Amino acid sequence: MRRCFAVVVAALMGAGSPAADRPEGRPFATRSVVHARHGMVAAAHPLAVQIGVDVLKKGGSAVDAAIAVNAALGVMEPMSCGIGGDLFAIVWDARTSRLYGLNASGRSPAALTADKVPPEADGTIPASTPYAWSVPGAVDGWFELSGRFGKLPMADVLAPSIAAARDGVPVPQVIAAMWAFGERLHRDKPGFASVYLPGGRAPREGETFRNPALAAAYEAIARGGRDAFYEGEVARDIVAYSKANGGFFAPEDFARQRSDWVDPVSTPYRGVEVFELPPNTQGIAALEMLNILEGFDLKSMGRGSPELWHTMVEAKKLAYEDRARYIADPAFAKVPVEGLLAKDYARARARLIDPGRAAARYEAGQPALNRGDTTYIAVADGDGNMVSLIQSNYSGFGSGYVVDGFAIQNRGSAFDLKPGRPNSLLPGKRPFHTIIPAFAMRDGKPWLAFGLMGGDMQAQGHAQVIVNLVDFGMNLQEAGDAARFYHTDSSEPNGTVMARGGVLHLEHGVSEEVRRELVKRGHRVADAVGLYGGYEAVARDPVTGVLSGATESRKDGCAMGY
Repeated sequence: MRRCFAVVVAALMGAGSPAADRPEGRPFATRSVVHARHGMVAAAHPLAVQIGVDVLKKGGSAVDAAIAVNAALGVMEPMSCGIGGDLFAIVWDARTSRLYGLNASGRSPAALTADKVPPEADGTIPASTPYAWSVPGAVDGWFELSGRFGKLPMADVLAPSIAAARDGVPVPQVIAAMWAFGERLHRDKPGFASVYLPGGRAPREGETFRNPALAAAYEAIARGGRDAFYEGEVARDIVAYSKANGGFFAPEDFARQRSDWVDPVSTPYRGVEVFELPPNTQGIAALEMLNILEGFDLKSMGRGSPELWHTMVEAKKLAYEDRARYIADPAFAKVPVEGLLAKDYARARARLIDPGRAAARYEAGQPALNRGDTTYIAVADGDGNMVSLIQSNYSGFGSGYVVDGFAIQNRGSAFDLKPGRPNSLLPGKRPFHTIIPAFAMRDGKPWLAFGLMGGDMQAQGHAQVIVNLVDFGMNLQEAGDAARFYHTDSSEPNGTVMARGGVLHLEHGVSEEVRRELVKRGHRVADAVGLYGGYEAVARDPVTGVLSGATESRKDGCAMGY
């Protein structure tokens, strides 16, 4: 079902096109990079971005603005994010000159075991059911971030979103299309229609959407803090809703929820240090891809060559086999992070790539063991702080089950139902996570906060953005607008296995000559108009301190500075 949603959304998202006839820069770029001196916000909705910039102007930190934008998107882009989902963030703190990582993902209910789940035909957990619920971690993440890096009271940070939910906001084009698909999928789920189908249908482009129930939930959180969500009135509502609809939530599941501060993991790529968060996220898959690609002269290949696209896709396949085999909650499984990121391991994996033929199947490698629907937001403030934050319900509108004005995520559907594997479902365990914020440093200085939306597109998308910036010298806007590939049907951490080499989706900016050659090499090539997942980025020039922001045209995104 997640793949179905991705394909439908992909057909609705237009990519950059030479038809724009830009007088400067590469013709496929849809707009200029946005520059500013004091603050920058990039996110998936212009009105949410405006809220973030207003928070910065009122003296809020980059973290305050990021939380404010996230809360606003819970109103304005509810199929992609909301307080029923999880959150991850990477924060550059200028005062301490270091990066901080936050894992604010939730855990499976203590009462849910694999034997209680009726599987889908492929053996996976049904995505649009209470069996896929895990405790939402986003609100706890907000308060962890605010407590360490915020300047403003949470009531002030949430106030614009409370007003937006009560007064209503017009719905833009791409979000309206995603909403219409969500209606078809979730119309009959308890609580969905009363909140998300005003007048009996999804709001259309330009129509105003209001969510007074979510405004009330935000007000409760503003008054009572994180405990209002995890031990107070919102928690009580969710648990009662769970009992009424076949779920497994208990009050203890919410009372035990805590976020974890973690050290980001990184790899150098041609002089740029790229950072991701460690498992249970898929971030190390992006880093492994870059390690494999570093052994190839991509610049000499050129973006117009079939060799480049073939090499990048094969590197993705290799990294994703390891992703499926090893990435899981480190509290329950030994994840060989150092081994997966080792350069000699990447060189060994790279030698498996046949330059003339697409592999139908790769096995996971044997790295050395250690010893021991989504929205993305990038923000920078005038004090030098930067935030890379991603937050998600997983599929569009999550599970489709709605309480107190928000949908409950279905992240638990990423668990493996087979016992004894790293990502096997166990009570109180965090599932494998696709959502990953990213960060990059140049010459030891903070340079770039960036990310993409779109499930398993994210790690392969991160690698493509870095290649565009570093190997091909694109600017921040061009790096996101450039045509890209999306390879699907790799092996997954839920136990499914790649067959026939997966499917390679290519945007229209890839030439017909390249497509034909990739088919000759054995790739199963499919067309794609605007691949699933938007891109936002904020950069800081290490010399001048000038901020840059960019978003590409696949979503209704906006970058704004002051």
